[in-house]
Amino acid sequence: MDYRRRRNYFENKCFSEINVTPLVDVVLVLLIIFMVAAPMLQMGIDVNLPRVKARTVDVTEEKLVLTINTRDEIFLNKTRIELSDLREKLRNIFASRIDRDLFLRADKNVPYGFVVAVMSEARGAGVDKLGMITESPEESK
Repeated sequence: MDYRRRRNYFENKCFSEINVTPLVDVVLVLLIIFMVAAPMLQMGIDVNLPRVKARTVDVTEEKLVLTINTRDEIFLNKTRIELSDLREKLRNIFASRIDRDLFLRADKNVPYGFVVAVMSEARGAGVDKLGMITESPEESK
């Protein structure tokens, strides 16, 4: 009787099986999503980030502003200089300064090529950071 009882128990017991088809469908959809998304995660823009060093701040140093007017005249703060002398003047100034920051303010009617030439001379003089001074749209109205 014991044998019969066991046999009936196993014959009547419902064994559930996993349906593999939906599992395969979900895995394939996830695979496609990851294949499409993976290249997007790796794309980006190469940027050289600035390195910051902690150093003492000299409050007496004034900021250098390079101004270009509509007549293609270059002014370092309020002193007029020629483009050919710019690199040497900036090297002499930066020899005694802690920071090598320079701000550039150019009239909007100055040719782009001339502004790039001035920026190239400034970079050649050892400028670390070159900031552009602009006006906000509200100020120009």
